[in-house]
Amino acid sequence: MDNLNSHRKENMKTSKRITALIIEDEEPARDLLKAYLADFDNIELVGECENGFTGIKAINENKIDLIFLDIQMPKLSGFEMLELLDEAPEIIFTTAFDEFAIKAFDMNAVDYLLKPFSRDRFKAALEKAFLKIKNKSKSKEELDNLLNHVQNNTKEIENVIVKSNHKIHIIPVEDIFNIEAEDDYVMIYTEKNKYLKHQTMKYFEEHLPASKFLRIHRSNIIRLSAVDQIQHYSKENYIVILKNDLQLKVSKSRIKELRKEFDF
Repeated sequence: MDNLNSHRKENMKTSKRITALIIEDEEPARDLLKAYLADFDNIELVGECENGFTGIKAINENKIDLIFLDIQMPKLSGFEMLELLDEAPEIIFTTAFDEFAIKAFDMNAVDYLLKPFSRDRFKAALEKAFLKIKNKSKSKEELDNLLNHVQNNTKEIENVIVKSNHKIHIIPVEDIFNIEAEDDYVMIYTEKNKYLKHQTMKYFEEHLPASKFLRIHRSNIIRLSAVDQIQHYSKENYIVILKNDLQLKVSKSRIKELRKEFDF
């Protein structure tokens, strides 16, 4: 084992010098990664970030080859952070949740480190990273595949992340009044604002909490608690008036479901 580790370390020393960034909210986990990284002369640790917001800023401001990215972080998860990047470095996910790790590993991440991980497991992940960095750069298509896979395998979402005018908006689903189709985009309405996002209605219909949201038309999904009135304006035709004063048509095929929810 000692000879194997020595051989690995020698190979890593002769690799091109790469830049790395740690994005992890727990200080002990950051300290462990730094301690393991200290063994490798060919890695320049550019910085460490406690959350996804500072992670995005660091990636945009520096040339980063590799990130160590925690998946479960407050406010902005690792996957949500990646959604906001146009291009991502190579990724080694760190997580205490195996279900997330397997998804990440299966979808073009370099590797994942399931906490707690050993020094040998860390070295094995780095070997994979060095090979990927040497052979090719991460493509936008790979990142999109990763995010699409994660999104499609998430049962219910808690937040919607929107990037607009260089600002990041985290919209809790409880703040959404309705979601309206806009060609290849959707418009997300809250009490006072609206946000355009590149996503499908089908995605939101499948991933918003089913007990709280209802699709009333091919073009609209509403939050049930945001409904102020339901008006019958002609035979078998209804409109829903939301608490933000938006008036939305209900398709005939959805009236039965609406009746069931509001018992009318």
